[in-house]
Amino acid sequence: MDYKLPAKTRIGHVHLKVSNIEKSLEFYRDLLGFKITQRMGDSAVFLSAGGYHHHIALNTWNSAGAGRASKDGVGLFHAAILYPERIDLARIFRRLQKKGYPLTGAADHGVSEALYLDDPDGNGIELYWDKPKENWPKTSDGEIQMYTRRLDMNELLELAND
Repeated sequence: MDYKLPAKTRIGHVHLKVSNIEKSLEFYRDLLGFKITQRMGDSAVFLSAGGYHHHIALNTWNSAGAGRASKDGVGLFHAAILYPERIDLARIFRRLQKKGYPLTGAADHGVSEALYLDDPDGNGIELYWDKPKENWPKTSDGEIQMYTRRLDMNELLELAND
């Protein structure tokens, strides 16, 4: 097994089953700021940042009116949305606070800083930014050494207020 993915391979988009398109749009479009790139009637919508065809797709094809995602079963743990700079993470944090949207967690992972929340259907969402690669913690043999530590939320919020 000597096959390796090309170094520039990325996860292109996430497609989620949701219970209600409009309720999900309130979260992904109105709160997080994604833009609609295409609608497919009232059963699917594609959303993007920066004009890409789509980063997130939402559909109710088999899930209209369904209950929240289970935290106890198999499936998606979370979808992660990468912000380009720390200031961008700080700004969305300030926005979430102003809107009273609850977080489920926050962490400094050494390689990144992250905020965690659930969308209206209980799908886990991570909002994060990557620290500069040269600052990532590593073991003596060069392996990345991620960790989970307390994120200084006040410091992050102060950055958004500058």
